[in-house]
Amino acid sequence: MSETGQHRGHRWFAATYDALSRSGERRTLGKMRRELLHDLHGEVIEIGAGTGANFEHYAPDARVIALEPDPFMLKRAQRRLAVLKLPNIDLRLTPAEHLPFDAASFDAAVVTLVLCTVDDAGQSLAELRRVLRPGGKLVFIEHVRARGLGGRMQDIIQPAWTWFGAGCHPNRRTEASIRTAGFEIEQITRGRMNAVLPIIHGTARAPA
Repeated sequence: MSETGQHRGHRWFAATYDALSRSGERRTLGKMRRELLHDLHGEVIEIGAGTGANFEHYAPDARVIALEPDPFMLKRAQRRLAVLKLPNIDLRLTPAEHLPFDAASFDAAVVTLVLCTVDDAGQSLAELRRVLRPGGKLVFIEHVRARGLGGRMQDIIQPAWTWFGAGCHPNRRTEASIRTAGFEIEQITRGRMNAVLPIIHGTARAPA
């Protein structure tokens, strides 16, 4: 959840993010990351790398370019990368909406808890589709808008949530955005991140 505010960043959110996420990482998120990322190989792009929670789960032969637009998040990701000593990960300060890469440059793309926060989810997904090779894999872990009354409650709390959460929107219809961008969802699992946030995780493919 680290894309919005790409120019000024969110110093205090970055400072507390890992502590706030620790319980969720132990319960569910860490397992999701391991299951989805360990078999990615070749050229991989990750947007919204945050503090680097995905780094330890990549295979050694995956050549990863990890992008993060918030300078305070980036600094913490750099520290984690230095501790892990992973030469296959290239970390850069770059927003998701304008990727500085040629079309069909990557075999796989990774989005984990970031499409809730990018300035433009549709544009970010369109860029990922552009830089993926035909048939390339998109791996996602994202919280989404709830159905019925839950979704309406998310709409009500969204302004305050977004302010406190460094741009995070609790009510985005991310599954629909993935499909609208032209990806074909191969596998999807639905659950709950907490009492407020439904979560989806799985894989999709760029058109062959």
